[in-house]
Amino acid sequence: MTELRALTSVRGIAAWLVVLYHIRGGIAGLPPAVEAVLAKGYLAVDIFFLLSGFVIWLSWHARLRDPAAIPRFLQKRIARIWPLHAAMLVAAVALAMLLRATGRTDPAFPFAELPLHLLLVQNWGFTDALRWNDPAWSISCEFAAYLLFPLLAVAVDWRKLPSVVLVVLAAVLLLALHAAMHGAPSLGEDIPRHGLTRCLVEFGTGTLLAALCLRRPRARWPALAALTTATAWALGTPETLAAPATFAALLLLLALTAGRPGHPLEGRRLHWLGEISYATYLSHFLLWKAFKLPLATPTLDAPMIALYLLLVLMASATLYRWIERPAQHRINRLFVPRQAERDRSA
Repeated sequence: MTELRALTSVRGIAAWLVVLYHIRGGIAGLPPAVEAVLAKGYLAVDIFFLLSGFVIWLSWHARLRDPAAIPRFLQKRIARIWPLHAAMLVAAVALAMLLRATGRTDPAFPFAELPLHLLLVQNWGFTDALRWNDPAWSISCEFAAYLLFPLLAVAVDWRKLPSVVLVVLAAVLLLALHAAMHGAPSLGEDIPRHGLTRCLVEFGTGTLLAALCLRRPRARWPALAALTTATAWALGTPETLAAPATFAALLLLLALTAGRPGHPLEGRRLHWLGEISYATYLSHFLLWKAFKLPLATPTLDAPMIALYLLLVLMASATLYRWIERPAQHRINRLFVPRQAERDRSA
């Protein structure tokens, strides 16, 4: 599949929205209106889930019609998410040991739960709070989606269903998410309880959007849908229903318009932020903990916040270059005959 550069850029923007969401309470003098906007940064995770289902369906739905391709799919997904996650757990353990050595403890670092985090199953209903590296809860849920995706690909081929059926199925999925979160004021409510459902539903919706995208509908239809759902959201429709529907319509619109000359989301810098976005997402939370550790104040002024953000950017680039990509390549080469590897690179 040819990369849709605009979608990669969106991942980068979404990752930085999550960063700002987590640090908003530590920014001194932040205007209330800005704080209110940043407080919705957790919704960027819903964009991640939709994007993941969209991209993976485009890349793998045809290949996974052959069950023999399933092991290779799972290998590549583990290579994509686990090495950097493991590296961040090592950093978290080091931070926890440092705290212990200085006579301090942090309830966010329970060693009894560490095996669950290593196996990426911590948010499958086994825990009641986010611990160790908080953002990794969504990676745990993504891992569940990856395990289930081959079953979906083998069981049904969205390409054979009429477009109206795909739209109805997407609507049913999003209504089911709203029903499952009945009474929750936001999509970020009680993540240990609702996070897995949130991921699986939105990932599944992303696969439907990908099938629709291949049919190249007119861009005005998702644009109209996004305008309608966003208006309903502004008028009081619950976030658990309106937000995923709005993001789904916007994702389809973006995919349909990607590649056009002068597209604002396809510039080199934004695309690079998207490439390192996984490292940004997984590293920023622990960096924030470590950054604040020697400081005596709960809030930081603008220069210190700028320094932290620069450190996140530098760490993201470094982790991507020296840990994420090399480990991914090494794992992907396992069990692959050398001749086949040479053939692919020729």
